[in-house]
Amino acid sequence: MGGFGSGRHGGKDCTGDMRQVDVRRLHREGHLKPGMAYNRQWTRNGEVISSIGMSVQADLVRFTYRHRPAGGDWQDVHCPAYLERTPCTYGGTRAWWLCPTCGKRCAILYIGKTPACRHCYRLAYRSERETTSDRATRQ
Repeated sequence: MGGFGSGRHGGKDCTGDMRQVDVRRLHREGHLKPGMAYNRQWTRNGEVISSIGMSVQADLVRFTYRHRPAGGDWQDVHCPAYLERTPCTYGGTRAWWLCPTCGKRCAILYIGKTPACRHCYRLAYRSERETTSDRATRQ
């Protein structure tokens, strides 16, 4: 019989397989102020494997990065993502992305050919692929 991690494989890609930009983290770190520009990098074993440039305007963040689909040629991507802010109960606001593809509100944009939400990329969560015994082992 299989051990931990031997559950279902295949099917949809998972959220952990793609680069992501979380608006909650950017807001918490103060990176959503108009006029700010910065780069975000992803590393593996101390080596930069991917980066993205972001410039913030009032209710808009412009993404600039390069994408290489399935081993093809590199393509430059310049895409805006609009922000929506909702009031919090005890004051302040909460920031959300408006998905550039479908327009729905989301907290995380996944970076691929264009920035988009997990529904547009048809991504599953890793826990959705676990068997009952894998889930019990993890807990």
